[in-house]
Amino acid sequence: MSKIIAIANQKGGVGKTTTSMNLSASLATLEKRVLLIDADPQANASSGMGVDVKQVECSLYHVLVNHLDIREAIYTTDIEGLDIVPSHIDLVGAEIEMLSAKGRETVLKELLKTVNEEYDYILIDCSPSLGLITVNALTAADSVIIPVQCEYFALEGISKLLNTIKIVKSKLNPTLSIEGFLLTMYDSRLRLANQVYSDVKRHFRELVFNTVIPRNVKLSEAPGHGMPVLLYDADSVGAKTHLKLAEEIIKKSER
Repeated sequence: MSKIIAIANQKGGVGKTTTSMNLSASLATLEKRVLLIDADPQANASSGMGVDVKQVECSLYHVLVNHLDIREAIYTTDIEGLDIVPSHIDLVGAEIEMLSAKGRETVLKELLKTVNEEYDYILIDCSPSLGLITVNALTAADSVIIPVQCEYFALEGISKLLNTIKIVKSKLNPTLSIEGFLLTMYDSRLRLANQVYSDVKRHFRELVFNTVIPRNVKLSEAPGHGMPVLLYDADSVGAKTHLKLAEEIIKKSER
């Protein structure tokens, strides 16, 4: 039975896709079977994993709207044990097309039931919005990772996301929990980054991951080459910290 983790924050540019790509690659490197679902119409996780989005014939959009078998949209990646369901720009319109559908909030949950036994972890890269696709992801998930950027306005919008999680929990998914707050783009030399770090720690305490993702050039460069940082530069700080994060999540799951 897989553990389903949504990676969400409606604030853009906080490192959701970077986390999704590199955490899924790290979990697979640690010999876990992983499925990454790109639920963002920008499809950055798909192209960052080497998928040619223009050549994709069956994406998450087709599966959600046409109720196809999710296996039709699963593509392999260059990392053994890591598969991906790519996104497509058409996903923008999926919310409107799904509005009149019965059980529209649980479409993804139902689709994932068919592959639940085939993976150890299913990670969902959510879009920077709290629309119907993100609600689908939260309804399907066991837990949520919330990336928090170590910069100005870091905590802005988190209360809105927490409120959405609370609503989903009360109406659609009572077992949904917060996996953890993940501090990203951290630069220990900056007073502001350290201030954000201590603020988040003070607010959310044990819900904050011990692993902190630093600013790292290799992390930024890797998606442009269509690969996670582990393949681009396994010795980089970005690769090592994501492996550390994966270990932390595995340890927590096995408790």
